Amino acid sequence: MKPERSIRNLVAEVLGELERLNYSQNTRTGYRRFYRRVIDFADSAGENVYSESLGNRFLQTKYKFDLDSYTVSLHRSFRNEARCIRVLGDYQLHGSILRRRTTKVPYERTPQFAEALKAYYEECGRRNYSHQGMRGRIYRTELFIDYLDDHGITLLAPVTGRHISDYIRTIAGYHRKSISAILTTLRSFLKFLYIAGYHEKDLSGDVARLRQPHYPKIPSTWRPDDVRRLLASVDRGNPSGKRDYAILLIVSRLGMRVKDIRELRLSNLNWATRTIEIVQHKTKQSVSYPILDDIGWAIIDYLKNGRPKTESPHLFVRHNAPFEAFGACANLHHIIAGYARLAGIDLRTGASRGMHSLRHTLASTLLEQGTPLPVISEILGHVSTLSTNVYLKVDFEHLRACALDPDEVFCHG
Repeated sequence: MKPERSIRNLVAEVLGELERLNYSQNTRTGYRRFYRRVIDFADSAGENVYSESLGNRFLQTKYKFDLDSYTVSLHRSFRNEARCIRVLGDYQLHGSILRRRTTKVPYERTPQFAEALKAYYEECGRRNYSHQGMRGRIYRTELFIDYLDDHGITLLAPVTGRHISDYIRTIAGYHRKSISAILTTLRSFLKFLYIAGYHEKDLSGDVARLRQPHYPKIPSTWRPDDVRRLLASVDRGNPSGKRDYAILLIVSRLGMRVKDIRELRLSNLNWATRTIEIVQHKTKQSVSYPILDDIGWAIIDYLKNGRPKTESPHLFVRHNAPFEAFGACANLHHIIAGYARLAGIDLRTGASRGMHSLRHTLASTLLEQGTPLPVISEILGHVSTLSTNVYLKVDFEHLRACALDPDEVFCHG
């Protein structure tokens, strides 16, 4: 699309596209009201053509942030405003409204794409991808199909390398890991289309390859005092508090993954040997965790005085009817976030403070106490100690011991 169009024409085209894509009347009204304010701002600045700079200045003036500094965690209440500005920029650059999230629930495929997508998903299932892996792969594939649909392409046969290149341009501003995942999925999908006979050419070779050096980020950890404050903030006098306290203890003391906690069943508790015996969801390895005294009493208290009457075989269940296990995608972040606020622990530091961060904290604490890496790896259920090596980055005391003394080096130089 031509970037020199006036902002009024651009807004009119965006609103028309929103209507074509069947966005609800209420949503379109919200966009229209927002864009009126953008146009008024542009008029006051004496500008007639929309630009990224104009959009950022508008956000900075009206809402005290811009897209360069925008993060959902810092500006959650301004998510809609950020989206509206991004839609203008996307449409100006690419001539379509890029769907960061698919807007059709359930996802509605065009008839021409439905058969190929269904066949691809079945192929992914035969490859035994995990549930989470399948969700991400399907989501990224549907975004590509949305892009084709938005550009009037309703058949797979006419798709060319140029279409692939234009689509890749639309993800240029994404995080490096997200770009890598999108390109990998796209390459897999295009390879499948060729092998299955949906396209006469293998276009996977036209997908650029992104060099992604393996530099694991430093794990987010809690201070020991903050962990104690977190646990102390739990109200163990009510059923939900008894459940949450047991969950937080299991994560912080045993380092169990959230998925394994969600799937934990009453039959996994071996009171005779005082162990929790499970097959880890991620590694498919059998693991035995000790039922430490505080964990044991917390579980007993929950079972006797907190757990609702339910036929569910799972140890931890939701406390709102129906009393069933947590959903397959529940990350239990609401538990840790709620009690962190009660404890007065500041979570707005840019570091992750989810359930997995308690697992990181256990690993770093064990490392500080001199526990060998193979032992930590076994406790955390890592298949290889290479996964555990990342915690060396947070063992600052031992890292200081490795540092060279410049004076000593010069003296012996």
